[in-house]
Amino acid sequence: MTRYLRFIAIIIASCGLLAFFLSGLDLVAVWREVRGGHSGLLFLTLVTTASLYVVRTWRWQMLLRPIGRARFGNALRATIIGFGLSAMLPARPGEVVRPYVLARREGFNTAATFSTIVVERLLDLVTVLLLFGGFLTLSDPGLERADPRVFEAVKIGAAVSAVGALVAVWLVFLIAGRPEVLDRILRPLVRILPRRAAELVNGLAEKVSSGFAVVRQPVVLAGALVLSVVHWVMVAFCVWTAVSAYRLAVPFTGSFLLLGLLVVGVSVPTPGAVGGFHAALQIGLTAFYAAQPDKAAAAAIVLHAISFVPVALVSLVLFIPEGMTIAVMRRAASKDVLPEAPAILNGGRHDGGTS
Repeated sequence: MTRYLRFIAIIIASCGLLAFFLSGLDLVAVWREVRGGHSGLLFLTLVTTASLYVVRTWRWQMLLRPIGRARFGNALRATIIGFGLSAMLPARPGEVVRPYVLARREGFNTAATFSTIVVERLLDLVTVLLLFGGFLTLSDPGLERADPRVFEAVKIGAAVSAVGALVAVWLVFLIAGRPEVLDRILRPLVRILPRRAAELVNGLAEKVSSGFAVVRQPVVLAGALVLSVVHWVMVAFCVWTAVSAYRLAVPFTGSFLLLGLLVVGVSVPTPGAVGGFHAALQIGLTAFYAAQPDKAAAAAIVLHAISFVPVALVSLVLFIPEGMTIAVMRRAASKDVLPEAPAILNGGRHDGGTS
């Protein structure tokens, strides 16, 4: 029954976000704008988006080193399958399928392989906050036309994000070397929380601890953090080239503001981030950069298609020969992983954005 209620909630959220995105738009004008995008910039967006999976694979190989040396081909295949399935289906099944496929092909410990996904997601969150805060605090995001109060609020939010990201980086390396620190930090909080909230915090702590149990090497984490920065700068570049293809006056530094909004938009667990992705980019372009709604909608539709459609199609070609169903992989994950690393990110986020 819970599964059906979740499915209904996802459908309602998808339809609601799409209705919000499409409200007030002239669909004929939007289609005209979609066809009028600069083909060279859109091709550059497509090529850069494809390159993101290579960078993600390199980072994952680095995080997997304490377990074993994963072959690039197998890691790339699993990465594309995982992100492609999450682009097509609700509830992010790719976050279960991706490590399962790799562990099966390489003969790795299943629980340890799943645990690296926890580290990946933490690195993604920290990196996005760091880039959002750093770039908007130290550079001009081009918000002169925005309401001065909104501009000031964005600057304050960026500064807080930058500080929070730096603290998070420090905690990441601290917990990697001394896992008992996390328990020491959370223990006073758990004591004063209601039982359900305490259980939630404890469950989250278990996931984080199990993830860092795999990576106890600060050098590995440092290298993975560098690749995370490279990855998310490339994602921001994809956003910038896509909106520039529709002649929207957004400076490159402004793409980090849009990236922050997109991360929030794709956190809604709709299939392929439909609705949330579109609405987030549209709001960012119209509210902060005074973009015409039709142009903003066209940029959102095309960037979403570039980000999700190709990887979804390729993943189907790669997934079918695996001879496994998503349901079987989910059951295997629950059986093999839950005792050590509880259902990692079964309802968590896709990164990126755009990728």
